[in-house]
Amino acid sequence: MMGRSLIHPRVEITETLDRIYAYRMTTTSGGNISVRDENGDVWITPARVDKGTLRAADIVCVKADGTVEGAHRPSSEYPFHRAIYRARADLRAIVHAHPVALVAFSITDRVPDVSMIPQAAHVCGAGKMGFAKYELPGSEALGERIAETFASGPVCVILQNHGAVVGGGNLQEAFERFETLEFAAKTEIKARMLGTPRFLEAGQLALAEKPRGILPEFDPPAASTGEKMLRQQLADFMRRGYRQRLLTSTGGSFSARVESDTFLISCTGVDRRGTRIEDLALVRGGKVEGGKRPSRAVLLHAAIYEKHPEVQAIANALSVNATAFSVTGTTLDARTIPESYIFLRDVGVIPYAEQFGDGRAVAERISMRQPAMLMENNGCLVVGTSVLDAFDRLEVLESTAEAIINARQIGPLAVMGEDRLAELKRAFKLS
Repeated sequence: MMGRSLIHPRVEITETLDRIYAYRMTTTSGGNISVRDENGDVWITPARVDKGTLRAADIVCVKADGTVEGAHRPSSEYPFHRAIYRARADLRAIVHAHPVALVAFSITDRVPDVSMIPQAAHVCGAGKMGFAKYELPGSEALGERIAETFASGPVCVILQNHGAVVGGGNLQEAFERFETLEFAAKTEIKARMLGTPRFLEAGQLALAEKPRGILPEFDPPAASTGEKMLRQQLADFMRRGYRQRLLTSTGGSFSARVESDTFLISCTGVDRRGTRIEDLALVRGGKVEGGKRPSRAVLLHAAIYEKHPEVQAIANALSVNATAFSVTGTTLDARTIPESYIFLRDVGVIPYAEQFGDGRAVAERISMRQPAMLMENNGCLVVGTSVLDAFDRLEVLESTAEAIINARQIGPLAVMGEDRLAELKRAFKLS
């Protein structure tokens, strides 16, 4: 997402803050965002303006010579934005906010360990987290403290008793890091409620970084009405999955079968929140539609479609609660309520190393008889007989995972016995 931006900083900041506020990752008065443009001017959110009603006209410009243009005063935290930009010439955007999971880390003098999840490590930088000791908010001393931390290399910094600051080469990148860091923090907290999180070693993270899913290209014919319908469904459910917090802006993939050897799949490098029909790649016979970068999970999806003709849609997801199970090795027992068992059956686990091959080992484990699996340290995988069916299973999986985590704080689970499971199988014709 490092391309040439045509969006004015005022608009870009307003839209990003609206997104952060809508997902309760900041409060009415908390947090601030800035962008440094090519002239060295810094565009920043104003002081004491409601974050829920912010308009583009409210954004303030602090010129390179220190003069201020705008209807308001710049954020009281402008000093640390300025200090970070002076310390890091590579950073062109900064996001600071107080999302609850990151605040929890900030008030316990700890940083989230993003090596728990490959995507989080990739986006935020494994081993590159920073921690800045407390200084008075808005003070020059705080700016110096934070700038010193950024100068040592990290792009994500937890502020003691004060939330987090994240930088990026542009605002989209900074937001993606911020969102992913919050996701990692929430997942680690939920995982610790289940047991002990399993963190990945450098070699395991390197395995996830190896190039995969690179296919030869082809020029597809005119799209059939069936393909057009599936494109619309997939795009709609990708956006819906993001709204439901089943996907992050950078994590998660969805596909749907068009014909026996042809399917559509989401693309890498596309913000899941704004997925459009043209952001999906057509894959046929081991080749991909020209000019598209399919999800790195494309070989896995292709192997599942080849192995299981009845599967019509597949979703990988990074949802907080299911991912918490995936990083602890704790069994996600779907024998909790009838709907969970009907939709999920016995939820298995796909070993970490199997996820990065040609997909055939994974295809052997998942089927419509076992349609939901945890991906060790990598979220979950579901299959369905339609796009809606796969999405429904994904929602049920995440809801079940959250209910179990909550229930464990109350008492032992009262799961359904074999007699009730047998009754369900008969009534709903489950094989």
